[in-house]
Amino acid sequence: MGADTNDETGSESAAGTEVAYVNGVFLPIDRAVVSIDDRGFQFADGVYEVVSTYGGRPYAMEAHMDRLQSSLQELRIPYDVTGIPAIVTEGIRRGGFAEALVYIQITRGVAPWHHEFPRLPLQPTVVMTVKQLHRPDATLHQKGVSVVTTPDLRWKRCDIKSIALLPNILAKQLAHEAGAYEALLVDDQQRVTEGSSTSSFRVDGGVVFTSPPGPHILPSITRGVLIDLIRELGIELREEFSSVAAYRSADEVFLAGTTTEAMPVIRIDETQIGDGAPGPVTRRIRQAFEKSVRAR
Repeated sequence: MGADTNDETGSESAAGTEVAYVNGVFLPIDRAVVSIDDRGFQFADGVYEVVSTYGGRPYAMEAHMDRLQSSLQELRIPYDVTGIPAIVTEGIRRGGFAEALVYIQITRGVAPWHHEFPRLPLQPTVVMTVKQLHRPDATLHQKGVSVVTTPDLRWKRCDIKSIALLPNILAKQLAHEAGAYEALLVDDQQRVTEGSSTSSFRVDGGVVFTSPPGPHILPSITRGVLIDLIRELGIELREEFSSVAAYRSADEVFLAGTTTEAMPVIRIDETQIGDGAPGPVTRRIRQAFEKSVRAR
């Protein structure tokens, strides 16, 4: 599937133009539509990826495409993502933003309303938007953020990047109403799995701990990058579960995500983490991340 050469423009801003792409056509974002019978709309029967840019170039595209293809295979949606990077590159070019946030969504397609898969093969629906990227205020990395805890109500295949995000949304809203940056999700064994839209790490005695890979967490691209950097720095890393009590008593805690990058946490609920300021291990890891971005 190639990028359409439609030259219509989207919603303009001083920095660039918001762009949409639907099933082979670029068009103004306010004119982008899909059928009400799309299974993504009816059943959340689809997957997505979010790609950010550094220096105007998409970051970790290969890793994002590998995860997207894996999610599609798990849901048995027959679609080859090989052509997506070219579409993303064209969308970024058309948008013209200094830095862009690209949302990619692929659903099973349009079909009559039935829970089971349609008998006849469907044409998957491919949607993309390109908007200006707004990263968190730099002072948050300098001062740290607060988080709250909440039960992890998600389904048992969190490793699939499904568009069914209602539990994540409720957790994020809880954090917002509490004036917090993020919500840490806690399972029925009182273990922290990850954040509502981030991966989570804690540091104790110079050792970094993070939840092990598996169906209970999303294999975050930034998580993977940070794990590689932690090992390159010679810092001991343990991929194992940690209780919420261990997080509250940790020397340091930090989050990871596409726009979050490596964000220090200085408070969990009513508990101060460490001395209430970003710790040395977190700062070192973030510096390594910034250096790796420049190198790419």
